Amino acid sequence: MSKKIVIIGNGVAGITTAIELRKISDCEITVVSEESEYFFSRTALMYVFMGHMKFEHTQPFENSFWAKNNITLKKGRVNTVFPEKNEIAFENGGILSYDYLVLATGSKPNKYNWPGQDLDGVSGLYHKQDLEYLEKYSSKIKKAVVVGGGLIGLELAEMLNSRGIEVTFLVRENSFWSMVLSENEGRMLEKHILSHGIQLKLKTELKEIKGKGSVESVISSDGESIECQFVGLTVGVSPNVGFLQNSSLKINKGILVNEFLQTNIPNIYAIGDCAEIQQPQPGRRPIEAVWYTGKIMGQTLAKTLAGQKTAYIPGNWFNSAKFFDIEYQTYGLAPAKLNEYQGEYYWEKENKAVRIVFNKENRVFEGINTFGIRMRQDFFEKVLNRKESVDFVMKNLDKANFDPEFFRKYENEIKSNFNLQNA
Repeated sequence: MSKKIVIIGNGVAGITTAIELRKISDCEITVVSEESEYFFSRTALMYVFMGHMKFEHTQPFENSFWAKNNITLKKGRVNTVFPEKNEIAFENGGILSYDYLVLATGSKPNKYNWPGQDLDGVSGLYHKQDLEYLEKYSSKIKKAVVVGGGLIGLELAEMLNSRGIEVTFLVRENSFWSMVLSENEGRMLEKHILSHGIQLKLKTELKEIKGKGSVESVISSDGESIECQFVGLTVGVSPNVGFLQNSSLKINKGILVNEFLQTNIPNIYAIGDCAEIQQPQPGRRPIEAVWYTGKIMGQTLAKTLAGQKTAYIPGNWFNSAKFFDIEYQTYGLAPAKLNEYQGEYYWEKENKAVRIVFNKENRVFEGINTFGIRMRQDFFEKVLNRKESVDFVMKNLDKANFDPEFFRKYENEIKSNFNLQNA
C-alpha cells in the first residue's frame, strides 16, 4: 500500500514537493490550500494589477496537469492538526488522514494593532485575495498611503502609481530597505522612487488610520494628517503558524525543523516561509522567506519522502527584484552593515550600481549587489564555490555580464575605478 502524503500549502515549496515526489514515487499525494485551487506565481501578482498579464498567465501548469499526474488538489482551510491521530481537520468540519504531513503554509502580513487597521480600504499584498480586493477597491482610490520600507511596499506603491493614484510611502528607517541595502544603494533608489512621483517619507511611521467605516486619512508618527482612501500595510511577514499553536509541534517564530526539514514529530515536515531551521548555515537566517529557498526545500524534501533521506543545503544566497525599471540581483552575502573583517567596493552611475563585498584579510570575494546591470548566476556560483579573490572577479567581470548585445557596458569603468581605489 502506497504512502499517503498530505501537503498543506500550494505555494512554490509545497507544489515543488508534490511535483518532484511524483517523478520518483507512486505515493498518494494531496495538496490542500485555502487561497486558490491552482498553483500560481505570487511574485507576478503586481503585473496582473498593472495590466501586463492576466491571472491565468501566472499559472505555469494547465489545470489538467494535476489529474494527469495523479496529484489531488483540495481547496479548504485547515484549522487543526492532530499529530497523535495523523489527521488534519478543516474549518467546515471535514477530516483528512495522512501517513506523512508537509506544512508549507507560507507567511502572513504583519499587523501591529494600529487604530483603524480593520477599516475598509486597508490591505496587504501577499495573497491572491489581496489582489482581488485591491482590484475591486481601486476605483475608490485617489490617494494612497503605503507603510513599510521594503520590496513589497515598493511593489504596491508602483502598482498604485501605475493607475494614476497619488502615493505617499512611509519608511520607518533612515534609508530605503536598510535591513538589506547599504546607505549608498538606498539613497540611489530613493532618488529613483521620487522621480516616479512617489512621495517618500523616511524616518516616518504609521500612528493611526482614521475613517468612518472606510479609510479617510492616516496620522503619521510626526503628527501629520495625510488624506487617503487606501492604506497598504507592508511591514514584513511572519510564518503562518497560528493554527498550530495548540498542537504538540515545537514552534518558535516558525515551525522548528532539523537539517532534514523534519519537525519534532517524525512524520511531519515543514518547508518554505513557515519553517525555521534550528541550525542554519553560517551567514544564513533561520527563516528565509524567498522563492528560491522554498523551491530547494521542496526538491530536498521530495527525496526524503521517497526514501532517499537528504539534508537541506541552501547553497549560495541569491535573490532578484525590480525597483520600477531598475533590475536588482544579489549573489553571495553582501550585508547592509559590514563585519570588521569585510571591505567593499561601490560604483554608481546613471541609476546603475555595483557593490562588491570581500574579506579584507585574504581578499576572498563574498558577495555582490548589482542594480541595472544583469549578471550571470552561474559565474558567481563558480566564483563563490571556488572562493576566488575579489581581484579575480574584477578581472573577469566582463564574463559575468548578461545584458543583451547592444546594451552599454560599464565593466571597464568599474574595473578602472576599483584599481584606482586599490592601488
